[in-house]
Amino acid sequence: MIREGKIWVANTEKSEPVYLLPQMSNRHGLIAGATGTGKTITLKVLAESFSDMGVPVFLADVKGDIAGMINPGQDSADMQERIKRFGLDKAGFEYHGYPVTLWDIYGKNGIQARTTITEMGPLLLSRILGLNDNQSSILSIVFKIADESNLALIDTKDLKSMLNYVADNNKEFEADYGTLNKQSIGVIQRAVVALEMAGGDKFFGEPALDIRDFLTLGEQGRGMIHILDSQSLVNDGRLYSTFLLWLLSELFETMPEVGDLDKPKMVFFFDEAHLLFNDTPKPLLDKIEQVVKLIRSKGVGVFFVTQNPRDIPDGVLAQLGNKVQHALHAYTPAEQKAVKAAADSFRENPAFKTADVIEALGTGEAVVSFLQEDGTPSIVEKVAILPPQSQMGGIDDASRDKAIKSSMLYSKYANAIDAESAYELLLRMGVEKEQAEALAKEEEEAAKAKAKEEAAAAKAAEREKEKEANRKKRAAKSVGTTVAGTVGRELGKKVGKQIGGKFGQTLGGNTGAQLFRGILNTLIK
Repeated sequence: MIREGKIWVANTEKSEPVYLLPQMSNRHGLIAGATGTGKTITLKVLAESFSDMGVPVFLADVKGDIAGMINPGQDSADMQERIKRFGLDKAGFEYHGYPVTLWDIYGKNGIQARTTITEMGPLLLSRILGLNDNQSSILSIVFKIADESNLALIDTKDLKSMLNYVADNNKEFEADYGTLNKQSIGVIQRAVVALEMAGGDKFFGEPALDIRDFLTLGEQGRGMIHILDSQSLVNDGRLYSTFLLWLLSELFETMPEVGDLDKPKMVFFFDEAHLLFNDTPKPLLDKIEQVVKLIRSKGVGVFFVTQNPRDIPDGVLAQLGNKVQHALHAYTPAEQKAVKAAADSFRENPAFKTADVIEALGTGEAVVSFLQEDGTPSIVEKVAILPPQSQMGGIDDASRDKAIKSSMLYSKYANAIDAESAYELLLRMGVEKEQAEALAKEEEEAAKAKAKEEAAAAKAAEREKEKEANRKKRAAKSVGTTVAGTVGRELGKKVGKQIGGKFGQTLGGNTGAQLFRGILNTLIK
């Protein structure tokens, strides 16, 4: 609730109100406690208060019990007792619903939330895919090649096509980028396929979520409460946490610098925050710490919700000025150590021992410390958290469907768009390459056929020339043989007549003809 321009979060044991100052909300916060101790109630009370102040809110619905904020709370004897105990009846407490937009990266329980491969970037994508340092480096190079080649990476089929392209042409890129091992690329490709099977193919695409659509107001000027359905998503911790980190990064890169404001421009609640930091490589952890540290200047507040403060890295935990610690159980030495560490993070109250109080807290109770006007943390107080004004629990399918389709953002994101990107361009390049290769092959075969025809024609001409020469040779031989025979016969006759008379004449003629024919055949053979 809002009281005197401040967020009324809880009451002390002396019924004194405890406030969170809106101007200190962008110094971030922590809501911690064991399961069933009241973290969700604290989250809802804070989210409702920010909405009442006209501040948009984003939160993840991990258990399916937050979407009920769209409906007014339901009265009961227990609620009446709590209202009276907190003095809410005199402070204008009333049940009412809040403006809610439901989101789901799978598109089942909310408006489809998408982003593109390019906008996710290689660092966050490597975390989703579970790549090692070498594979992450190769993925970064693939992104660079795609950017330099004007090949947009929109969805997973674009990324797979780009990986295939780099693998097939790795020798061409090695001079500029070093060795691009095909086996490593194959590992990345298999990781992408696994991501698709887990539903990641629905998350990557267009229209991509415009983070500025979160900065909207609902009825009566209340800030819109954007709820991401995470009941299925949280089963894939890497995809869940990386999506939240991407949202935070997008806000950081999109929002302008505004400095200190009277109230934040938007507040994020990251439930199951330990998933954000599990198996997080150091470069990404450094980036998270940087974003958390600097995003306050963009007017954005971030509250991490988790079971134990030790789930949060020290570099991030140091940035969380507003703390709500629900009960922690300490049955083992490690758990006792964790309780002590949680207690030591608060400014000591001489009235009690914080560690003992943390172990003894009941449901809906907490120890809290909020930043004061001078930026210093207040002394830790034991408090009881106020009840929410909206419905506690989830909503049925009919109410959910109505809420989804009545949102002004539904028509913008409902239908996926498959624009021309790397997949189509590389496919076209492949077809054009095949066509060029086919044309070159046809031209080569045509040239060979033409050469063969020309060779055959030349051979036929040669044979014809040879035949003509042989014909002329035979004709000349025939004439020559006749002449030689005639000349030889006459000479033979003369010689034979002189030697043997008439008989010698006949014999000499025949012998002369044969002799001269033989000589001619020898000469023109």
